[in-house]
Amino acid sequence: MSMATSPHTALFQTRTTPFRLSSPRPTSFKPTTVKCTTQLHTQPPPLTHAQDRVFNFAAGPATLPEKVLLRAQSELYNWGGSGMSVMEMSHRGKEFLSIIQKAESDLRTLLQIPPEYSVLFLQGGATTQFAAVPLNLCSPDDAVDYIVTGSWSDKAAKEAQKYCKPNVIWSGKSEKYTKVPSFGDLQQNRGSRYLHICANETIHGVEYKEYPVPQSGVLVADMSSNFCSKPVDVSKFGVIYAGVQKNVGPSGVTIVIIRKDLIGNAQGLTPVMLDFKIHDDNNSLYNTPPCYGIYMCGLVFEHLLEQGGLVEVEKNNKKKADILYTTIDESKGFYRCPVEKSVRSLMNVPFTLEKSELEGEFIKEAAKEKMVQLKGHRSVGGIRASIYNAMPLAGVEKLVAFMKDFQAKHA
Repeated sequence: MSMATSPHTALFQTRTTPFRLSSPRPTSFKPTTVKCTTQLHTQPPPLTHAQDRVFNFAAGPATLPEKVLLRAQSELYNWGGSGMSVMEMSHRGKEFLSIIQKAESDLRTLLQIPPEYSVLFLQGGATTQFAAVPLNLCSPDDAVDYIVTGSWSDKAAKEAQKYCKPNVIWSGKSEKYTKVPSFGDLQQNRGSRYLHICANETIHGVEYKEYPVPQSGVLVADMSSNFCSKPVDVSKFGVIYAGVQKNVGPSGVTIVIIRKDLIGNAQGLTPVMLDFKIHDDNNSLYNTPPCYGIYMCGLVFEHLLEQGGLVEVEKNNKKKADILYTTIDESKGFYRCPVEKSVRSLMNVPFTLEKSELEGEFIKEAAKEKMVQLKGHRSVGGIRASIYNAMPLAGVEKLVAFMKDFQAKHA
């Protein structure tokens, strides 16, 4: 089919109003107009869950803000008048440089990241950082401490065995990962290069409300599943790392926030792609980064700032979590959350049914009501509702109404 007769090119032939973008636009480019032969909205009409969308309670990749998705849709074909989609841009061109620089700037504003910290946009997920952290922060004979509160911190400690001498100074495995230790009881090792924690355990629903202070070395945190869900004092940490696919973007991007004096001491065997200095020296552009994913993160950061920043975001998250946990606790045992109340996650809410044989029916019936991905992780079973930043209050309200109806039918 020729360009003249292509249904895609025929679509763009009559005039509509140009989009107004709040993202930085390179000064050498001018906004373009889009011409259509059919009636199209300049901004796509708001979608409603009743019409088009499900409430997606997946643990990650997870739901994204509808406003962000619609904006990405509007910018997909021709970003900022550049004549290109973001996914077509050179990562070294000024168009993409403006995108990644603004994303970093907005993240720094959100988390109030001090200037003595570098922000790296990487790949490989948080799991890759299980190796990168010990490779960059210590030598093979160095001792490091790990607190194991769930599956992810357990995996991090096991991976570190290849590159240093990790000590698991506390594990919640015997209690099925339902609590966080009392910090005063921790027996940290003198000379440890760092203390590693997982700030929120996605599978088990355990979240630190406060953070331990290392007796030596620095605090390192995997924040994948509660990243940008609440304010954090970055200065208390040597390294924060997170896969973004829970709260701030699509899968494929990993963010590392690292104090600059910790960069540049990688072990000799460290692969180039795991060397923080390489990425820091090259502003996360040593090789082709996940450009479109970084662009999406930038849109989410902008969206979170528009909401009033992380203080307001945390208020919304607490409200959603309170509604769900109250429903569980007031169900007279029909629903049960095993996690100690003081450390229940605001992001991932695991629970079981008193009659476990009903869990399959619960998931199936919820899906009919457009509430999906409620099945618990394959390693623990049960139900899990992940209620990240982008899960609207209406989604949680619909879930608890369904839970009450289901209980009334089966209690």
